[in-house]
Amino acid sequence: MITDFLLPGMSIGLNAVTIPGPMTAYVINVALRAGWRRALLVVFSPLITDPPIILLVVLLLNQLQAILPGAVRVIQLLGGLLLLWIAFNAWKQYRAGVTFGAANPDKPVSDDDLRPRRVLAMGILMNLLSPGLYIFWTTVNGPLLIRALSISWLHAAAFLIGFYGVFMSGLAIIGFVFARAGSINPRVSRWLTLGTIALIVFFGARFIVLAALG
Repeated sequence: MITDFLLPGMSIGLNAVTIPGPMTAYVINVALRAGWRRALLVVFSPLITDPPIILLVVLLLNQLQAILPGAVRVIQLLGGLLLLWIAFNAWKQYRAGVTFGAANPDKPVSDDDLRPRRVLAMGILMNLLSPGLYIFWTTVNGPLLIRALSISWLHAAAFLIGFYGVFMSGLAIIGFVFARAGSINPRVSRWLTLGTIALIVFFGARFIVLAALG
């Protein structure tokens, strides 16, 4: 069980967290602007979005693989627009010269975009409109999970714990490290924030271009 499912799950989780993506960029952005604790809302958002998708994959993997190419284009377009909107709001705060919460941990965060419910909602939407989530679960994680389930629920649980344990722990560590780096100097925080905005714009534009090219 450990070598067949737990370790592969951990390996896939590590691979997912080390490849730069929009979710990682958003975790860093929130950590820099509001602190690492607020960024945890984004880190834990897959626990809300993924279970229904996992259930669909387990029950309807073959059917989902058949409709995936067309659905991915729509998801890419919507996801790209969402990322550009998130980047635009973060850019407005950056241009306004807002001093972010990570650099001033004793100062309340007043930006509406950084309120807990808003951050969690953006994390959920970002997951649901991420084509990688659906591709990943129908091509990599899904078949492995189904194979684990064919043996026992314990094997399936080992795979999921390995994957999500490493993936979410990795994102949390990234958020903590960048929040600490940003708290050292407000100028460092602003430059790092600008970098995350640029990354979010890049991924948003990339999703839209991929949707247009089909």
